[in-house]
Amino acid sequence: MNRILVLAMAAGLASVPLAAQTAPAAGAPAVAGATSVPQAIPAKVAVIAFEQAVVATNEGQRSVADVQKKYEPQKTRIDALAAEVDSLKKQIQALPANAPDDQRAALIKSADAKDKQLSRDAEDASNSYNNDLQEAIGKVAQKVGTAAVKYVNENGFTLLVNVGGNQQTPNPVLWFNQSTDVTQAVINAYNTTSGVAAPPPSAPSASRPRPATGGTTPRK
Repeated sequence: MNRILVLAMAAGLASVPLAAQTAPAAGAPAVAGATSVPQAIPAKVAVIAFEQAVVATNEGQRSVADVQKKYEPQKTRIDALAAEVDSLKKQIQALPANAPDDQRAALIKSADAKDKQLSRDAEDASNSYNNDLQEAIGKVAQKVGTAAVKYVNENGFTLLVNVGGNQQTPNPVLWFNQSTDVTQAVINAYNTTSGVAAPPPSAPSASRPRPATGGTTPRK
């Protein structure tokens, strides 16, 4: 379940429109391959347990319930098959020592066959359930992610950190005010002090000669 929510979280935040991010200052020149000049602004950090928030919403709870309801018939069949396997194993254990070999062999064969079928059915159902649940939660996560970014923007936050993640969450930072990003500024500063010249631009590829459209037909 945690893995599913992590993937849903990534899908939700990745889909947040760029318009929801902080826009560059009005009148700032647009420089190709560079960001606007970073600003040192007072930090206002917001934290969110994003995975829990997604499934705690009314829509999230409804989506989880819908998927669970869809797989109730499969769960019932798997539970019944598991009960059959358990019953056969108990019958094998209860056989007296002098029980006919063919009777024991028949029970063991039946138990093994049903046990293998149980494993296949349970794995197939689990995979299908997880896929459907991931898709359902992912749709809600996209909306919650957009709402989260809208909320922190409107309330003056500069950083949104997920505190509900786990080791499977690669980055706890879900959103940040882009005007504070110093990545390009550090690159420019290092290039200035390193003394290494920028690589020359790639030479344009030579255009191919255009085929002749008239004249005599070439000899074969």
